[in-house]
Amino acid sequence: MSWTANDIPDLTGRRAIVTGANSGLGLETARALAAHGAEVTLAVRDADKGEQAADLIRETSPDAALEVRRLDLADLASVDEFAWLWREAHPDGLDLLINNAGVMAIPKRQTADGFEMQFGTNHLGHFALTGRLLGALRPASRVVGVASGAHRFGRMNFDDLMGDKKYGTWSAYGQSKLANLLFMRELAKRLREADLPTISVAAHPGYASTHLQAVGPEMRGRSWEARLMGVANKVMAQSAEMGALPTLYVATAPDIANGSYAGPSGIGETRGHPKLVGMSKAAQDDAAASRLWTVSEELTGVHYLDV
Repeated sequence: MSWTANDIPDLTGRRAIVTGANSGLGLETARALAAHGAEVTLAVRDADKGEQAADLIRETSPDAALEVRRLDLADLASVDEFAWLWREAHPDGLDLLINNAGVMAIPKRQTADGFEMQFGTNHLGHFALTGRLLGALRPASRVVGVASGAHRFGRMNFDDLMGDKKYGTWSAYGQSKLANLLFMRELAKRLREADLPTISVAAHPGYASTHLQAVGPEMRGRSWEARLMGVANKVMAQSAEMGALPTLYVATAPDIANGSYAGPSGIGETRGHPKLVGMSKAAQDDAAASRLWTVSEELTGVHYLDV
């Protein structure tokens, strides 16, 4: 039987944070969690767009327990402020951290802290956020990373993580998505070794129709490419609602094991209902995962033993 959002259990009393919840996969993830009773924080870069997203969710779930908080994953000061204020407002803790937000195949840009934007946002921002919220995670909680099939062509270039020597829009994206899985697996390992009652899992949406595909072409001034992406989304992509199902599956389904990875069940994992899937050999490189963890702590200043 195919798993759908209707299979999400009652989440009353559970609290979730969804990054990038103002649109696309993040909005659909937040909508489904709220519809099943979770208290959801929409962690967004633009608070006004976050409020609009909250209004959309309330159209179908009038009693949804929602709050909007500003979070810019490309600015470690914003990550620190978000985590501090959230923990102060919710001293009884967190059940689901959905690390969903991201950028894809954009021109070379830097974060506020001087990191390459895709690696800095997609990986380092979420690494820092997870570390800052680690102490707030309640028993049976889950940290969910949102990766991509693009991790399969990703390579960790530890000698040039920021693309200063050579930058490619897609190679940088692939590296950041590979980093998502290496981080997920290393976090799962450390949680297991520390005997902590939290699991680390990940999912990818397949080819889902969101605005994410058009951002890179728009930033490069290639309106024709953005229009082409829009046509492809309409013809080939599945909906954002379907694309969010793998994330919701590993976030809420019972008996999901620490370190699990889910994606669509259809051909090439591009569309369909969620199932557990495999990952590339590079994503299973324990030495690379450990090295990435050490480098990430050094770059962000977030050391998990200190939080």
